[in-house]
Parts: sequence; C-alpha cells; structure tokens
Amino acid sequence: MNSLFTPNQPQAPLAEQLRPQTLDEVVGQAHLLGQGKPLRLAFQSGKLPSMILWGPPGVGKTTLARLIANTADAEFIPISAVLSGIKDIREAIERAEHTLQQSGRRTIMFVDEVHRFNKGQQDAFLPFVESGLITFIGATTENPSFEVNSALLSRAQVFVLNALSEAELGELLARAQATMAMEISLADEAKEHVISYADGDARRLLNFVEGLFNAASSANITQIDMVFLQSTMASKMRRFDKGGEAFYDQISALHKSVRGSNPDGALYWMQRMLDGGAEPLYVGRRLVRMAIEDIGLADPRALEICLNACQTYERLGSPEGELAFANAVVYLAIAAKSNAVYMAYNQVKAFVAQDQSRPVPLHLRNAPTKLMKSLDYGKNYRYAHNEAGAYAAGEQYLPDGLEEVKFYEPTNRGLEGKISEKLAHLAELDKQALDKKAKAKK
Repeated sequence: MNSLFTPNQPQAPLAEQLRPQTLDEVVGQAHLLGQGKPLRLAFQSGKLPSMILWGPPGVGKTTLARLIANTADAEFIPISAVLSGIKDIREAIERAEHTLQQSGRRTIMFVDEVHRFNKGQQDAFLPFVESGLITFIGATTENPSFEVNSALLSRAQVFVLNALSEAELGELLARAQATMAMEISLADEAKEHVISYADGDARRLLNFVEGLFNAASSANITQIDMVFLQSTMASKMRRFDKGGEAFYDQISALHKSVRGSNPDGALYWMQRMLDGGAEPLYVGRRLVRMAIEDIGLADPRALEICLNACQTYERLGSPEGELAFANAVVYLAIAAKSNAVYMAYNQVKAFVAQDQSRPVPLHLRNAPTKLMKSLDYGKNYRYAHNEAGAYAAGEQYLPDGLEEVKFYEPTNRGLEGKISEKLAHLAELDKQALDKKAKAKK
C-alpha cells in the first residue's frame, strides 16, 4: 500500500498539514466567513478589530487568528494562557514594540484559552490595545461574559464559532483521505461512526483518522469496517467540560425539558450528561431541585421518587442506579407542574430581607415562665384543635401592623388544585369570623 507516512519521510501531523492557508480553505463557520459575513468583511477591509473567538475545541480559532495575521501582514505572537504569566506578557509586548520600531509592522497578539488568565493578567493587555500597539485576539471555549473581564471585553468584538456539522466533517474527512493517499476505504457505517466520534471537533477527527488509517495500513486492511473500527476506537467521550459552558447548557436543557413536560427531551439530556462524564449523583441532585422548584405541591410524590432514585444509585451504583434516575426524570416530566411554593419562597425571602424586624405578636409567643405569663405572652391564643374543623377562623398569624400580604398562590393543577380550594374555604371562614367580630364591637 502506498502511504505518505513512512519512517524515512517524517511528516507533520495530519491536522497541521490540513491547516487552511486561505479563508476559502476553511471548513465551517459560514455564518462568519461567507460572502458578506462579518469576519470576511473585516478580512477584506484590512481593518481588523481586537476580538474574542468563542467556540468549542477544534473549530478553527487558532487557524483564523493565523490567517488574520497573514492577511494583515502583521507580526503574530501566540501566547498560551495555560503556560504563560505576566512575565511572558511583558516580553511579548516588548517584542511588539521592537517590531513596530524596526519595521513599522503591527502585532497581532493571540492568547489561546484566554479565560485561564486572571483579571490582572487580562488587564495587562488593555493599555496596548488602546494605544493600537497590538490587535488582541483571544480564543476561549468558555462564555466570555463570565470569563473575560469587562474592560477587555468592551474593547473587543466577540465572534461565536460553531461545532462543525456532520456534512462539514464529511468534507474534512474526504480531504484527509486524499492527503494521506492511502489505498484504504471506509465502509459507510464506519464513516458515520468516525464522524459521530469527532463530535463537531475537526482536530479530533483528523487525529483519529490519522491513527486509524495508519493502524489499518500496518494491519494490511484495505477497507475499514465496523469490526476494525471498534477494535481501534477508544471509548467515546462526548464534549462535556464539568466546569464549562457545555456543562451548564446541558443542565439548562434538561431542566427546561422537564419543565416543558417533554419526557423524551428530558431523557436525552440526562443521558448526554451521564454519557459525557457528569457525576451521576450531581444529576440526581438536579432532579431533586426540579421536583421542588417546578412541581412542588402539585405532586409531592415527585420529590420522594427523586430522593429514592438518589438512594438507589448510592446503594447499587451503575447501571441500576441510572435506570432509577431515568424513572425519576420521566416522572418529573409528566407530573403536574407548579412553581407556586418556589415563587412564594422567593417573595418572602426578598420581603424579609428589606423589611424591619417586627416583633412576634404576644398571643403567638410561648410562655414557659410566670414572668412571661404576667407579661401576657400567649394570652388569648386559640388552640386550633379545640376549634370547629381544627381551624381558628379569623386568628392573626402575621406581625402586628403588617398590611395583609399573600405570598403563596397555589395553582389549580394536581394536588394544588385541592389546596387552592381549601385555602379559599378557610379565607371565607376568616371573613365571616372577622365580620362577626366587627359587628360585636359596634
């Protein structure tokens, strides 16, 4: 079999060989690089702003930064925020100043994983961005709203890069096969799995394909089928950063699927989290939160089922525990929904935080000593169990002088429908008792 990859002819990694040299060679990001789109217009005008390139791994952030430098005929200084500190930033700035003095060329400062720099390190770039000494390009996989300080963010345009689609990865795969020039083909099913394995990441695709085809060449395989692919492929790991944007996006999607009463969506996002490496008991805790926040008293059994699922996982582990989570998430999705208690709690929390410290009314105070009794603690308290229906109609339970407030407004869904009916009945009893008391005073 013919191959460009031989011991006597060392080659750069496939991903580096296929790194685009022009905008037209870039696969994906048509929303930024297509005709009339913002980044292409910036390239064509030659007036390139400082920018933040935000997107998942392997979508071309470094490639675009290098293309920008080539187009602008500028010095390109890359810095890795993982490996660099203030000293490295100062040296890079000195190099930019030297370049400007010697050749009149400006510098593009590319900071990979800029979110890993702290506020002080990010601030170090500000005066030089403002003076025009450098054009700053930061690359990040994290939401810049949270990870890039506001001063730097205000001086840069944010461009969002997307994971590559299956069609785009297929195009890249074809380029890879042509570049390697091996007499090896991919069965259709195997090709689909390779593209799925890449999970939108071009670098991941190319690195895997390079290893896969070299393994096939060594084994004298002419067509890669599913059997060979599965024996070669490491366990699939979806993109799931436990502290990153994808993590919180998937939590959000799971929660909103439950809230929207969609069991299929809820099951899908729960499994995406588990498949990607999320701690199962963390998923369980999120389900408990959903039971409390979005279902509440409309179906109190939802909380019980979620707590039981967590206990099941703790005792049995995987896969039985994960199946318990599946039962719980489906139950949550189909249960009657109410956020009435959640809203009531938030309202009373905000009210108490801004209100004065009101004393407990005397009749509600406990009186364990003679002194307290002599001060009328507990005087005229009505013991509800001694009243008709075990309800002291017209009794006051809020502080003296506090205008009538109503924090909890139950819905008419599920059990809360019954609660709503009962509260309405009790309110009518209160009204009758207060009217009777008012007439007695006259």
